[in-house]
Amino acid sequence: MERLDDCFGRTVRLTDERLAHILEHPEMRDLAAELKLALRRPRLVRRSRSDPAARLFYDYLERTGMGDKWLCVVVKYAEDDAFVVTSYLTDRPKDGEVLWPPK
Repeated sequence: MERLDDCFGRTVRLTDERLAHILEHPEMRDLAAELKLALRRPRLVRRSRSDPAARLFYDYLERTGMGDKWLCVVVKYAEDDAFVVTSYLTDRPKDGEVLWPPK
């Protein structure tokens, strides 16, 4: 298990099981480093509309195996814990309250 710092200064757990699950998907296979970087230096962070405890960290990646895409890393926050739920490529960020960059 890795412990990563996010852009808010919180520690986020990335378990071996979650990382293995994410990297099973062919389009994500070579993106482990980018996933970790997206937590530290995202272009955009939004609060999930379906789960207020989840944050969606986005970074824009050019020339992935699927073309230019947004990388989304979903992190669930509890009072004393934060952990990566999943990560995926998408054409555009989902709607939601913008939490980063700060206004």
